[in-house]
Amino acid sequence: MTAPGAGWRGWMAALQGELRGFLDWWLPPACPLCGQVLSERPVPPACPACRTAISPIPSPRCPLCEEPFLTEGGSDHLCEVCLRQPPPFTWCRSLGCYEDLLRLAVQRFKYQEAVGLDRCLGTLLAERLRAAVTEFAPAVLVPVPLHRERLRQRTYNQSLLLARTLGRRWHRPVAARLLERTRATPSQQGLSAEERRRNLRGAFVVRQPLDGARVLLIDDVLTTGATARECAATLLQGGAEAVAVAVLGRARRLR
Repeated sequence: MTAPGAGWRGWMAALQGELRGFLDWWLPPACPLCGQVLSERPVPPACPACRTAISPIPSPRCPLCEEPFLTEGGSDHLCEVCLRQPPPFTWCRSLGCYEDLLRLAVQRFKYQEAVGLDRCLGTLLAERLRAAVTEFAPAVLVPVPLHRERLRQRTYNQSLLLARTLGRRWHRPVAARLLERTRATPSQQGLSAEERRRNLRGAFVVRQPLDGARVLLIDDVLTTGATARECAATLLQGGAEAVAVAVLGRARRLR
C-alpha cells in the first residue's frame, strides 16, 4: 500500500529533476574562475584546467609558515625567519602560491566584490587541507577581522565569507566576533616586514574566553606572516591551546 503523499513527493522530485535539467541546458553552470562551461556532475567548484593551475606549494618549503623556497629539489626545512623567531601558530597551510590565476581570483574576491568566489575558493581550500585539519582537530574557525571602519568601506569581510564556507565543508563552528580588531591600522601594502609587525602590535583582542580550545585562523593571503603572528599570539593569550592558520594564497615573503 502506497504511503499517503508518496505519489505527490515522487511527482515533485521528478519535476525538480526536470527543472534542473532545463536550467542546466538553458543556463549551464560555468567555472567561476574562467567561465568555461562545466559538464561534470555533480558540478565541481572549478574546471579541471583551473584546478590544475592552482597547485600546492612544492617542496622545498618551510613546514611552519609554508614559505616557498627559490631552489628546486631538496627536503622541507625551516626558513630563516621561523628559525630566528618561531611563530606562535602550529602551522600555516594554503591553497597555493599567491601568483597567476590564484592571485587574480583572490584580488577579485577581496577588492572587486566577487563575493560569490567564496564557495569556489573555499571548497578548493577545504579539499586541499582536509587531512591537515582533521589531524589538528580545531574546535572553532576564527576569521581575521576587519576594523569597523574598513568593514564599512568594503561592506564585507572576505575572511569571514571564506571561513563560513570552510565551516560548512568541515562541519566546524565559525566564531565571527571572537577576535576583534580594535585599531584602524594603515594598510599593510607597501610596508616592510618590520613595519607590518609594528603596525599590528596590540591591534587585536579576544572577546570570549577560549578555555583551551584549538583554533584555526582563516585569512586570504599570508605574506610576511605579521597578521597571522599577531592574531595567533592574541588567541593564545586569550586561552587557546593551539592555533593553526589556513589561507588561500601564500605569497613570497617581503625582505
